[in-house]
Amino acid sequence: MQADLLTLASMGCHALTVITALTVQDTTGVEEIMPLDADWVADQARCILEDVPVAVFKLGVLGSVEIIAAIAEIVSDYPEIPLVLDPILSSGRGDELANEDMLAALRELIIPQTTLITPNTLEALRLVEDEDQGDEEDDHEPLSMDECATRLLEMGCEYVMITGTHQATPKVINTLYHRDGRVREDAWERLPGSYHGSGCTLASAIAAGIAQGLELTDAVREAQEYTWQALRGGYRLGMGQFIPDRLFWARDDMPDGNAD
Repeated sequence: MQADLLTLASMGCHALTVITALTVQDTTGVEEIMPLDADWVADQARCILEDVPVAVFKLGVLGSVEIIAAIAEIVSDYPEIPLVLDPILSSGRGDELANEDMLAALRELIIPQTTLITPNTLEALRLVEDEDQGDEEDDHEPLSMDECATRLLEMGCEYVMITGTHQATPKVINTLYHRDGRVREDAWERLPGSYHGSGCTLASAIAAGIAQGLELTDAVREAQEYTWQALRGGYRLGMGQFIPDRLFWARDDMPDGNAD
């Protein structure tokens, strides 16, 4: 939530937050997660939405099947509002944040209402491969990212952006897909170290661009630039991951981006 707030504020937006779960975490990982009661989550959202016009929804950690169902019902009442889904299934250290029932609920209730989903390669594989667990054939070739994107699009979302931070490639390749195929592919210098909240930063930056009136493809491009710069200026507060500098633009030594 801090990553979302800092990113959105840095990009000129006012975030209206709905808390879905409480965590015990630090820069090394997530120790515990406690989902809130689904009625409390729904009440938070309804209270805000009855008061303030909203330009975009951004979803991250959802906490439970019941919360997913409550959120799905709420966003279905606002079909005209774009929805950006960052499917946070585990922490950067690998701490589990979503079980199989939650994955099924995401596929059935949230993804069909999603404008853009932003999984990394591991999340994309898990979202689509777990769907095949009931198949008789246990041995199959690993899915390509193109195949993962196709399957996610078939679930009903409009766009898929798969990020390549977990791939063993010289550069980080992020690919945006639509039902008509690849929309754009961006290559970024792979930075050393790992970062706490990088995916949250990217998804929130995309949401900010949409809220500011950018077309989705332009919002995706601008958000990648913003996120790369924030990671480039990252700093280490504790003993774990680096923290992106989401206010990098306020510094004198702003680095150059590196996209192809």
